[in-house]
Amino acid sequence: MKLSVQTTVKAPIETVWRFYTSPEHILQWNAASDDWHTTTASVELREGGTFSSRMEAKDGSFGFDFAGIYTKIITQERLEYSFGDRTATVTFTPSAEGVLVQVTFDAETEHTEAEQIEGWQAILNRFAKHTENN
Repeated sequence: MKLSVQTTVKAPIETVWRFYTSPEHILQWNAASDDWHTTTASVELREGGTFSSRMEAKDGSFGFDFAGIYTKIITQERLEYSFGDRTATVTFTPSAEGVLVQVTFDAETEHTEAEQIEGWQAILNRFAKHTENN
């Protein structure tokens, strides 16, 4: 099953793309809540290239690597990637209000659909806030 989240970022497409795909920015926005953070991030932005983000609870109680392979890249328009046996697509659509960023991903079975949407949406909201404020 596919799930989707989206937000509109009030910034130029070039900025939105750069902040979404640059490790130094990913470190700033990639967390679902203030008690989590990303400690390392790497991006090899090409089809067949890899990406990885180490996400950890700030109290050190839990952490995991979110990693995968880019399967399709259309600069400033679309990212497709696989992570484990799942896939995701990120689209970037400029509009008069800014750039609509939509992430569609394969659901997993450990968490409810609502929990997954809440977490992915929280990360996307942090991305928008970071991009608009920098």
